Amino acid sequence: MQDILEGLNDKQYQAVVATDGPCLIIAGAGSGKTKVLTHKIAYLIQEKNIKPWSILAITFTNKAANEMKQRAQNLIGDAANDMWIGTFHSICVRILRRYIDRIGFDNSFQIFDTSDQRTLMKECLKYLKIDDKIFTDRSVLSEISNAKNEMLEPDMYKLRTGGDYRKETIAEIYELYQKRLKENNALDFDDIINFTIKILLENPDVLEFYSNKFNYVLVDEYQDTNKSQFTLISLLSAQNGNITVVR
Repeated sequence: MQDILEGLNDKQYQAVVATDGPCLIIAGAGSGKTKVLTHKIAYLIQEKNIKPWSILAITFTNKAANEMKQRAQNLIGDAANDMWIGTFHSICVRILRRYIDRIGFDNSFQIFDTSDQRTLMKECLKYLKIDDKIFTDRSVLSEISNAKNEMLEPDMYKLRTGGDYRKETIAEIYELYQKRLKENNALDFDDIINFTIKILLENPDVLEFYSNKFNYVLVDEYQDTNKSQFTLISLLSAQNGNITVVR
């Protein structure tokens, strides 16, 4: 225990040992945010006897996730391998691989990259006979991405067009684009979190499983979360209420 708490300043110490209920950590760059999170993980496992697989730690980049995992391994050894440490998207993909059949996809789904998305969008524009000089694939994909970040499915987006011709056209494209993705058993990057949320909300047994599984949820760079990311962590932490966020 001495090794885990050693070297922490007073504020870092307070953040590490605050394990029950919600905890907001406000810290500037270079102030030891990752150190606090990894030491808190080690403290939970070694002092509170929390099982590693019941801890979920979320970051925004693979680099940050790998760094956090390495630091955790330095403190607690191989136990860190049993934790769920990753980006929002990598965590969601793990859930989707197990449960995406609940929303009509095969578990062997593929994730379209930017090139795949543009190719599919061009096909949609051609099929709908829409001028791709006015509605470029990039601009339409950007608008659809924004809609997905606000958790607006095609029908919901259509209701918000308000008679705007451009948005009404994009709503039509959006609907076809999602249909073609499903025909290809494919998701785009923005679907990953939204489909996970959809599964959790429509399947109480799945939500119960994961909300009970994760006794502790830790989130780095919390200030960068969008609506769908906030919804996801709210669902996963609601049962136990033990969430630590760093901003």
